[in-house]
Amino acid sequence: MRRAGEIVARALEETSAAVRPGITTGELDRIAETTIRGMGGTPSFKGYHGYPATICASINEEIVHGIPGARVLREGDLISIDVGAIWQGYQGDAAVTVGVGQVDPEAERLMEVTRRALEAGIAAARAGARLGDISHAIEAVGRGADLEVIREYGGHGIGRAMHEEPRVLNWGPPGKGLRLRAGMALALEPMFTLGGYHTRQLDDGWTVVTADLSLSAHYEHTIAITENGAEILTRARR
Repeated sequence: MRRAGEIVARALEETSAAVRPGITTGELDRIAETTIRGMGGTPSFKGYHGYPATICASINEEIVHGIPGARVLREGDLISIDVGAIWQGYQGDAAVTVGVGQVDPEAERLMEVTRRALEAGIAAARAGARLGDISHAIEAVGRGADLEVIREYGGHGIGRAMHEEPRVLNWGPPGKGLRLRAGMALALEPMFTLGGYHTRQLDDGWTVVTADLSLSAHYEHTIAITENGAEILTRARR
């Protein structure tokens, strides 16, 4: 899984670096696929339950599962780029939200708080803790910044399949749920919005947006729980 995570990290790095006004989400998708295959991996999203692309490219009010294509990025947009890759049967999954050119201060704040919530969730992922400790740590960061937490979508177990048990909510009380143990692998992915938490799915059958069309952000890492805390498997390595 470390190699799968390394491939995902590189693909996210290359794709994020290409974000600029005027580029299409389809071009970003091709960059990610080229990177993944060039490192010997396989895109895990492409063909998953019929999904047609390598990345999920979700813009502004789109929370997750946006399908890349001909849409052109504009100055001030936010884009969540979600990437998955398989290496010798093992999965990696990560996401980052990127501002396109200059974005407004509230958008910057939304991204920063969501990123910090991911860090808080990772810090809470310790052997002997409870699954709810992760959920509560993520929620507390968002609530503390007056952001709303998306409730219908969240993280998951990961390994030989992209989505495994347990489901990792981004909200809930601490001290509840499955006891964490060394050797578990989880994908943590906080999703926050400047508006309400209700969502709806578009007619393409994939893209999920905020019901009130408020701006959203999404970050994700795949982690392994060890006796010494969480190891981030999808962090870029130099």
